[in-house]
Amino acid sequence: MSSTLLESWTQTVAAARAAPALIDANSARVWSRDEIDREAYAWHVEHGAATGGQTIAFTEANGPDWLRIFIGLMKSGATAVPLDPGEPPLAQRAAATAVGASLLWRNGRLEAIGRRGRARRDGRRLVKLTSGSTGTPRALVFTDAELLADGRQICAGMGIARDDINLGIIPWGHSYGFGNLVLPLITQGTAIVFGVAPLPHGISSAVAKLKPTIFPAVPALLRALVESDVRADELVSLRLVISAGAPLTADVAHAFHARFGRKIHSFYGSSETGGITYDPTGDSAAAARGVGRPLPGVRLKFGGGGYFTVTSDAVFTIGNRRNGAHRMADIGKLDTGGELVLLGRAGRFVKIAGRRLNLAEVEHAIRQLPGVRDALVAPHAQRADALAAAVATDRPATELKDALRERLASWKIPRKWVILGEFPITPRGKPDTRKLRDLLGAEEGAPGAST
Repeated sequence: MSSTLLESWTQTVAAARAAPALIDANSARVWSRDEIDREAYAWHVEHGAATGGQTIAFTEANGPDWLRIFIGLMKSGATAVPLDPGEPPLAQRAAATAVGASLLWRNGRLEAIGRRGRARRDGRRLVKLTSGSTGTPRALVFTDAELLADGRQICAGMGIARDDINLGIIPWGHSYGFGNLVLPLITQGTAIVFGVAPLPHGISSAVAKLKPTIFPAVPALLRALVESDVRADELVSLRLVISAGAPLTADVAHAFHARFGRKIHSFYGSSETGGITYDPTGDSAAAARGVGRPLPGVRLKFGGGGYFTVTSDAVFTIGNRRNGAHRMADIGKLDTGGELVLLGRAGRFVKIAGRRLNLAEVEHAIRQLPGVRDALVAPHAQRADALAAAVATDRPATELKDALRERLASWKIPRKWVILGEFPITPRGKPDTRKLRDLLGAEEGAPGAST
C-alpha cells in the first residue's frame, strides 16, 4: 500500500499510462495520466528549487492546470494550499499570508509573499481552508496518510471504481471536491470531466456527450435540474448522484427520482474529518431521515445535548489536541436504523425572555414543515427577546407561523420572517450565512420581510 499521495499517483500512472485522467466538457479533449504527469514534472523542474519543502498557495480553476500544479508541488515535496479562484486577488493574498505560505501561484507565475521556511518532514501535504462563514477562515493541515485514508473510505463506502468517470463541477480545492474527485483520480485513476457550466443544460449536455457515471453535486444544482426541461434520457449514464454541502429536502429527492429515475445519495463530511456518513440506498433524503451511516473506518461517539465526535484515520492530527478525533460543530443523533440525523449547529444558545434556547431547535422545527427547503434563525436585530428567521420556501410566513404553533411554544416562534425562493449560496454550494444574517438584520419593512 502506498505511503504517500505521490507514490499512489506514480503507481496509478504506471498501471495505465494512456488511460484518460481529465476530459474537457467543451472540446472533448482528453488528457491521459501520462500527459498530466509529464506536465507536472515539467512544472516541478522549472519551479521545484523555489517551492521544495515549502508551503505554497495556488489559485486555478478546475482543470489540467490545477492538477499539474498540485502534482508538481507533490514532486517538489511542498505543502499545497488550494485557494478559491473566485476570490478577489487581495483576499487570495491575505489567505495565503495567513497560513504562512512563502509563495503564491496565480496568473501563471509565483509571487513571493513571505519568508522561505524550513522544509517540513512530518508528512504535510495539503492545507484546507474552512469556509469562514462564521469568521476568519482557519487552516487545517493534512498529511499524506490522512488524505489517503479519506480517499480509501470514500471510494469503498460509495463504490467509486477506477473505470468510473466523475462529473467534476464542485471546486476541486474544497474538501468535498478534493475527497470525491481529486483523491479517486490520484489513488485509482477515476477520470474527471471538467469545464461543465453549473446550469441544467450545461450539465445535461456534458452528461449526454461524455457519459460520466458519478455526479457529486450540491442541492442547488439538483433542484435546478428538477425545475428545468432537461430530459431523463440526457442523464442516463449517471449511475450515482451524490448530494452534500447543504441540507437536501425530501421534495427534491422525490422529484429527482421521478424525473430522472435516479435516487440521490446523501453524503456528509467536514473539512476537519473528510467524509463521515453516506447513504448507499438513496432512500434517506426521500424519507426525510438523515444523512446516512458512517463510512468504513469512521466512528461516531455521542455525548449530552447531541454533541458528537468523529474518529477515523482521515481526521487531521497536526494542531489537533484530540489525537485523531474531532468534535463536530453540528449536533445530531443516530436513529433506530443507525443513520445520522443532523439537528443543527452546536453552541448557538440565546436568551429569550430569560429562558435559554438553542437556535438549532427552532431551525429544525421549521425545516420539518412541508414545503420548507431550508431555514436560518437568529436573534431579532430590532426587538429584544425575539427571533428572526430566513426561510427558503414558497409558503407565506403566516402559514409557517400557524403551523409552528403545534410544534413550538409561542416564545420560540420567530417574530420577523424573510421568505426567499432559494438561499444565496457560496462558491462551495453552502448557504451563505453572512448574506442571510444581513437580510435578517435589515430594518422592518425591507424587501422579503414579514412580521
